[in-house]
Amino acid sequence: MFACIDLGSNSFHLLIARQINGKHEIVERFSEKVQLGAGLMSNGLIQPDAFERGLACLKDFAAAMEAHPVKHIWAVGTNALRVAKNSADFLAAAAELGIDIDVVSGEEEAALVYTGVSSALPVLSESQLVVDIGGGSTEVVIGRGMQRDAVFSLPIGCVSWRDKWFADVAHDAHSVTAQLSAASEDARQVFGQAAEQLSGKRWLSVRASSGTAKMLSQICTARESGNSSAEGVSLDTLQSLQGDVVRTAIDPEYELPGLKPSRRELVLPGWSVLLGFMQAFHVETLAFSPAALREGMLYYMREGSLRNEAPLHVLKAS
Repeated sequence: MFACIDLGSNSFHLLIARQINGKHEIVERFSEKVQLGAGLMSNGLIQPDAFERGLACLKDFAAAMEAHPVKHIWAVGTNALRVAKNSADFLAAAAELGIDIDVVSGEEEAALVYTGVSSALPVLSESQLVVDIGGGSTEVVIGRGMQRDAVFSLPIGCVSWRDKWFADVAHDAHSVTAQLSAASEDARQVFGQAAEQLSGKRWLSVRASSGTAKMLSQICTARESGNSSAEGVSLDTLQSLQGDVVRTAIDPEYELPGLKPSRRELVLPGWSVLLGFMQAFHVETLAFSPAALREGMLYYMREGSLRNEAPLHVLKAS
């Protein structure tokens, strides 16, 4: 059995799977909003409360893995553990729990995301653009099938954008609208750097993975069809939601259809980041992908077990 641990800047995830007749079957999925990257922009450190939340979550994950005959474990740390000055302290504390963490580069993270998204699709020859908005970074990849053509990891995410633009949210609609506009324009400029480098490339489909994309897909789908199953986002619908997103920030009694209460604090930064991406890349519609980094990890873990190699070595060699 395989266990994939994804230590994101917003959430920690655990996926446990078994291999049967050459295919994998998901046995358990766990997810917890740890927000390891919260406050990281202030002093470059994982904050004490986030540090403790992270270790508590890893203890729960260790207990969950003990309930299964797991033979292969891979834990991957992403942006927060890449940039925090005290990440070595967290890695050491995790090792004491029996969990050794590989901190991957932004490009390696992007490769894992793209592989996870692509592995869940039929074999396609068409070009696709894949975006994964995380807590501290966003990965953008263009490729065809399982082949990556261009990879970007950008310093923008829902948690870091919350800390940068919405640490103090105004109490009136006009001011919040101004904050939202400034944050989305800043995001558009960040994504514009990558979009400019890809200006000569074309893609036929766009897919977005992870929590921010799921949140906004559910909100957009609820707006369009009256239910909140995560399907996708259109630029027109996303823009039409601006007033509702602002109201969510200033009216604690307002419930935005499709938005889970646990994601409420991230709807302002999430909306602005996704809008900035879609505008920079001239994306009119995108599909939500339920598969992401963890499925990419599982793919490389299976490859590594076949080659008798560590999965990170397989990833770097591919």
